[in-house]
Amino acid sequence: MSKKDDKISMPQTGAGLVRYFDEESVGPKLSPEHVVAMSIILAIFCFVLRFSG
Repeated sequence: MSKKDDKISMPQTGAGLVRYFDEESVGPKLSPEHVVAMSIILAIFCFVLRFSG
């Protein structure tokens, strides 16, 4: 028997795709707390505009 038959190789799961955390993004870095705070502020602003006249 050859050595090739002794070792079972599994297919690659990546298939050449780049995962999202492999590249560095250039955009602004926001923490989850900032996103939640801005969402709440925007909701309050929309609520005030809707009922202010």
